[in-house]
Amino acid sequence: MKPLSLEQELSGNAYPGRGIIIGRTPDGTRAVTAYFIMGRSQNSRNRIFVEDGDGIRTQAYDPSRLEDPSLIIYAPVRVLGNKTIVTNGDQTDTIYEGMDRQMTFEQSLRSRTFEPDAPNYTPRISGILHLGSGSFNYAMSILKSSCGDPASCQRHTFTYECPKAGEGHFIHTYMHDGSPLPAFEGEPKLISIPDDMDAFTDLIWNSLNEDNKVSLFVRFIDLASGTWQTRIVNKNR
Repeated sequence: MKPLSLEQELSGNAYPGRGIIIGRTPDGTRAVTAYFIMGRSQNSRNRIFVEDGDGIRTQAYDPSRLEDPSLIIYAPVRVLGNKTIVTNGDQTDTIYEGMDRQMTFEQSLRSRTFEPDAPNYTPRISGILHLGSGSFNYAMSILKSSCGDPASCQRHTFTYECPKAGEGHFIHTYMHDGSPLPAFEGEPKLISIPDDMDAFTDLIWNSLNEDNKVSLFVRFIDLASGTWQTRIVNKNR
């Protein structure tokens, strides 16, 4: 299968919603993850990413304009030992706490479903990178309603062992803009991953819809040492 162009996937979609990317650099030495958020409402757009320990959290850019924080204020990224967790909601904490009790990634998510934001029922997308002995594997999950039926939850987990250098996968919450918003369909999309972190950050940010993009997080993790570099871009500055 030929990797898709991430630039085209993003620039051709005005509203993919929130997205997670995980992969490996072409030189094979670094694991890569990225997470972006978009927004259509004032409440969703009134956010920034800030560093929080080893991870990040969302924060209101203007606290006086914050309305309902329940689905927009959370920690998208947390680190548990040699595992990096990336999600689009407070299920980051659910995964962290479950795996800290020796549960698997999939088991930890059994207590969660899609978001209670009718009529969209936004999917919960999650990813985990597991580093060890100079290599890594990763998994991605999506919890979504069955064709918008809140009585039925579909659970899909995709695992990638010994990922190929220069490749990664991209999953996002919505197929495109709409009312209600249509949930992501199919497997995570195979994409190419570059070696240049700043170029990758710029490619993602510049390809996202100018009106709807809010914040972007990118992290490159050295597989030999476990150290990382992080980039955060916020539209609100």
